[in-house]
Amino acid sequence: MNWQSLYTTQRTGSSRGNSTDPVRNSFLRDYDRIIFSSGFRRLQNKTQVFPLPGAIFVHNRLTHSLEVASVGRSLGKAAGEQIAARHACANETHTEFYRYELASVIASACLAHDIGNPPFGHSGEDAIRAFFRELEGDNKKIIEDNLSPNQRRDLEYFEGNSNAFRILTHNFNEPEPGGYRLTYTTLAALVKYPCTSAEGFNKNSISTKKSGFFDSEIDTYTQIAAALGIPRLAEGSNIYARHPFVYLTEAADDICYRVIDLEDAHRLRIVSTDTFMDLFLPFFDGETGPYTRRSYIDGKLAAINDDNQKVQYIRARWIGLMVDKLAAAFMAHEEQLLAGTLDKDLLKCLSPADHELIGRINTFSVENIYNYRSVVEIEVAGYNVIGGLLRELVQAVLHPGLSKSGKVLKIIPAQFPVTGKGRDVYGDVRSVVDFISGMTDLYAIDLYRKMTGISIPDIR
Repeated sequence: MNWQSLYTTQRTGSSRGNSTDPVRNSFLRDYDRIIFSSGFRRLQNKTQVFPLPGAIFVHNRLTHSLEVASVGRSLGKAAGEQIAARHACANETHTEFYRYELASVIASACLAHDIGNPPFGHSGEDAIRAFFRELEGDNKKIIEDNLSPNQRRDLEYFEGNSNAFRILTHNFNEPEPGGYRLTYTTLAALVKYPCTSAEGFNKNSISTKKSGFFDSEIDTYTQIAAALGIPRLAEGSNIYARHPFVYLTEAADDICYRVIDLEDAHRLRIVSTDTFMDLFLPFFDGETGPYTRRSYIDGKLAAINDDNQKVQYIRARWIGLMVDKLAAAFMAHEEQLLAGTLDKDLLKCLSPADHELIGRINTFSVENIYNYRSVVEIEVAGYNVIGGLLRELVQAVLHPGLSKSGKVLKIIPAQFPVTGKGRDVYGDVRSVVDFISGMTDLYAIDLYRKMTGISIPDIR
C-alpha cells in the first residue's frame, strides 16, 4: 500500500468521484451524512456502560461517538501533517489531502464506529449470538438447511462492527443502492477487522480478531479494497490487511472509553477522586512539556476546588498527551502500516511504562466498572428483552404459515423486507436482526412488553 492510493472520493452506489460543492468537500459530506442520519440519532438512547437514563448524566453511545470523533479529528490532523511533511515532494493533491482532509475522514469513521451496536451495549451482541447458537428443533434445522456456514456465523457471531458496515452500505428496501453513499475512504477507515464471520474470531491476527463485514456485504468490501489497493492476507480468502487509517480510528476509541468510563464512574461515586488520580497521574511522570510535566499538572490541580473539575482537567490533559503519543507511534510504524504487517493496535506501540499503566486501567475497569451491579443488571435485562424479541420474530419468519406469524410480521417496518413465504431465509432473518439491532434501549423494552402482553398498547 502507499499513501497516494489509500484514499479516493469514490462512493458506494455511485460512479461519480469528486464533489462539486464549493463549500463541503467529499469527506466533510461523509461527516454530515452520518451526523444527520436517524441511525446516528438513535445512539442517544443506547447504553454505553451505565444504565440510562439517570439522575446523574453519564455517556450514551451518541455522546461517546461525538467525543471519539473529536479525538479522531485531532489524531487525523496530527498524523496527516506528519505524512504531508515527510512526503512533501509527492503530488500536491496528495499533500493537500493529508494536511487538510485526513482529519475529516477519521472524524467521520469515528462518528459511525458504534452505529451498528444493538441495544444494551455489548450484552446486546451477546444476546443475539446466544439466541442463534442455542436454536433447537425445527428452527435449527431450517437455518442449517438454508444458510451457508458463513451466513450462520453472521448470526452466531453477530458483530457490531460488521453491522455498522452493513448499515452504512446496504440500501435495505430502497431502490437507490449504496446505503449512506459514503466514500470508500471513510468506510475503509471504519473496518477494524477486514474479514468475514467464517474467517474471523481468530486472535492469531489483528485483522481476524472479530469480523468486519457480513456475507451480504462481501462484494462491497471487495470493491473498496480493490479501489484502495488493500491486499488480501491470504490468496483466495476474504481476509485483508488493515487500512492504515483504521489504526487512528481505533486509537481514538481506545483513548476515550478508557478515561470516559472512569469519569462516569467517578460522577456516580463508584470510583473515588484519589483512585482516578492514582490511575492517570503517573502518565505525566517524566514528561517535560510545558503543560504536561507533573509539577505543572499538580499545581493546576491544587488550584481547583471541585473534584469533578479536577477529574475533567486530568481527562483533558491525558487525552491530549495520548493524541501526541499515538500520532507519533503511528508515524514510527509507517513501514509496517503500509506493508499491512502491524499486528497490534497503537496503544500496544507505546513505551513499556505507558503500556503497563494502560494495563492497570484495563484491570481496574473490568473489576470495578464493567462488573458493577447496575451494569450487570442492564446486561441481563438486555439478554431477556432481545432474546424475547428474536424468539417471536424469528419464529414468524421461519414459519410464515402459522396463524400468529402473519400478525407478528406486520410489526416489522417496510424498510426491513421479509418475503413472508420462507423463500429467502437468510435475507428474512437478517431483516429481523436489522430491525432489532437498530432499536433504542427504550423502544426494545416497550416493544417486548407489548409483544409479551406485559403491557397492552393503546389504540391510536
